[in-house]
Amino acid sequence: MALLRSLSSQRTAISLVYGRNSSKSSSSAAVVAACRSYHQCGRRSTTAAGEESSLSSSSDHHHHPASGINGARFLHSGNRPLQASTLVQPDLVAGEAVKRTAKQDSSQSQNPSPAGSPQRDPLDVTFNDPIAAFKSKTTGELMRAYLVYMICSSEKLVEHNMTLLKLARNLLGQKLFVLLMKSSFYGHFVAGENRHTIVPALERLRSFGVKPILDYSVEEDISQEEAEKREVESSVSSAGEHKEEGSMPQYHVDKSFADRRYKVSSARTYFYLNEATCERNMEIFIKCLEAVSGATFGTGITAIKLTALGRPQLLLQLSEVIMRTRKYMEDMVGGQGNVLTHHKTIKDLEKYYATLGDNKDVKEFLNNVTSDKEGILHLFPWSGIVDEDSQLSDTFRVPDPQTGQMRRLISQIPPKEEEMFRNMIRRLNTIVKAAADLDVRIMVDAEQTYFQPAISRITLEMMRKYNKDKAIVFNTYQCYLRETFREVNTDLEQAKRQNFYFGAKLVRGAYMDQERDRAKSLGYPDPVNPTFEATTDMYHKTLAECLRRIKLMKDCDDDARKIGIMVASHNEDTVRFAIQQMKEIGISPEDKVICFGQLLGMCDYITFPLGQAGYSAYKYIPYGPVEEVLPYLSRRAQENKGVLKKIKKEKRLLLSEIRRRLLRGQLFYKPKGNYVPI
Repeated sequence: MALLRSLSSQRTAISLVYGRNSSKSSSSAAVVAACRSYHQCGRRSTTAAGEESSLSSSSDHHHHPASGINGARFLHSGNRPLQASTLVQPDLVAGEAVKRTAKQDSSQSQNPSPAGSPQRDPLDVTFNDPIAAFKSKTTGELMRAYLVYMICSSEKLVEHNMTLLKLARNLLGQKLFVLLMKSSFYGHFVAGENRHTIVPALERLRSFGVKPILDYSVEEDISQEEAEKREVESSVSSAGEHKEEGSMPQYHVDKSFADRRYKVSSARTYFYLNEATCERNMEIFIKCLEAVSGATFGTGITAIKLTALGRPQLLLQLSEVIMRTRKYMEDMVGGQGNVLTHHKTIKDLEKYYATLGDNKDVKEFLNNVTSDKEGILHLFPWSGIVDEDSQLSDTFRVPDPQTGQMRRLISQIPPKEEEMFRNMIRRLNTIVKAAADLDVRIMVDAEQTYFQPAISRITLEMMRKYNKDKAIVFNTYQCYLRETFREVNTDLEQAKRQNFYFGAKLVRGAYMDQERDRAKSLGYPDPVNPTFEATTDMYHKTLAECLRRIKLMKDCDDDARKIGIMVASHNEDTVRFAIQQMKEIGISPEDKVICFGQLLGMCDYITFPLGQAGYSAYKYIPYGPVEEVLPYLSRRAQENKGVLKKIKKEKRLLLSEIRRRLLRGQLFYKPKGNYVPI
């Protein structure tokens, strides 16, 4: 009943967004009015989904488990059923779903459809069908998965897992240790050692309707002292730490938090060493693109991190510039938020500077402001930051409203560091251009809030540059942050007004505890929302706004693919919510605007049923040499310890499928799929 009340409240919130007019019975006049509103005055963000929530307690992949829907015939309250023929009604609770599935002839569920006819299965939205979850796995792989989850259930083993792994490596020697890892943690969470050996795994995924997000998961195993040393040295300019008037403490390095791995178990961390290391990282990302391209037929994705490509100091400085620009606008015109949200025009700015007379610098500044007929988009020509030839120190200057003198919003950057920034942008341009040439998409991962303004700005400019015909570049938004809904809205507006395709991966977030501790220590507002429930509200509200805009474009015969969203969540309720909203507003999987993603080795009972039912489903696929991915494996073990209830469900489904196969004499079952990914 608690879950039903929660889902009912979610529907109520969404009905406010859609005005209960999203059904096909909407009058043509309403559609025309909506189209006119979308094209002519859509820059004002719709916030009818309710007041902005305060959210979160879960990292990107740390989600509370979803409850079953016992006896509920409809996903939400009210009298509207799930309408898709591909959905199994959620009155099939765990036991009923298993019994009903078990009655099916095993050959029918496992043999492929006739040649040329891709297979599609009904979707059990309770995610309680063990056959659908594990038909892509051998029985040996199921037993290995069960063993791994049993180990993850031991708090003491997980707490000391890295020490135990190193001890085992020393005792067993390299060959035996590699064999042990491949038969346990490595074999479960990692696809293979290099881009060639992972091809069979990618092909099997594809045959069961699932596509890959490829990630070369080699990480340095360095000490805390070394991590702190590298971070401090690479986060301070060679010219010294000069804090301008009005500087913000969160955008400056603090040794207490210099090891960015602190309280982070679900995200990889890169520490800057030198420019040569960044060049190698670029080459690795390009090899990932080539591997994805060769095995996915234009449907693959590669994940990258901007901190792998350049000096973190430059991201800190750029982030501070962006936030100081917002403060500058707030001081001038009042209100909160970025420049676009103030809805001001060039004429408005001219009025603010009218007392300064005929000032040449002010006129030049106004000439460079980016605007359209609806108002100002940016105070600075941001496109310059991705064109490899502009100087940061000269770009970010604004007129003092009292004196008219131009003042910098960024410290003077030495020529060598300007060159480093240009190198970082060159590397990113090279990667994205390669992705476009290979027909592979790029997902730029989210990082800490003190880097994120710069990362989002650079990523958005890459979208503007490369997402002209389809979404090549995707940004990542962490829904445990208080500003996520507003940020996504603003970026959607920029994409619409500057006419580029918008791609977004929605996650809960990976740095919550670290962010809270750092904010408290340095004395700035906590950027993270207070509860897990609030994070879920933020996630759902943000996703609903994206879907609302997609529906408007469909109704107006515009290209709905101008907005592409990945629902990257291990939370069943969030996945169900997305499916329900797709149905309610008429977005089908074939529209290719919504996809779902989970980690390899986690939540197979969500990913594979989605892919086999015809939804766009992805697995985040790590690969790399056994001994070099130990830090990654350590994080996966830590993460699974944090979601023991979710593991409990996966273990139950695994055990059910193992028993079923043993009883039916399918111990040597060989997976063979005939599914074609969307």
